[in-house]
Amino acid sequence: MLPIDPTADIGRRAWIACPHCRDDRHCGECRSGRNCRDHWRYLLGTTGSVLHVQCPGCAHLWDHETHFGAARPRPFH
Repeated sequence: MLPIDPTADIGRRAWIACPHCRDDRHCGECRSGRNCRDHWRYLLGTTGSVLHVQCPGCAHLWDHETHFGAARPRPFH
């Protein structure tokens, strides 16, 4: 298991499912779309519409594409 990233800060969190451990799958709050007090992820940073996150439970690191504000300009013809 990886260690938690040294830049991780509990004050910077994201509420998305961990694709590795899926610890949120049986949580009623998470399934209803609310921010659960138990199933958050460290938000390590962002690049455009991509979140760089780490699960505090299993330490899995991954990038999550939000598609929020990700509209790309169309090329001129």
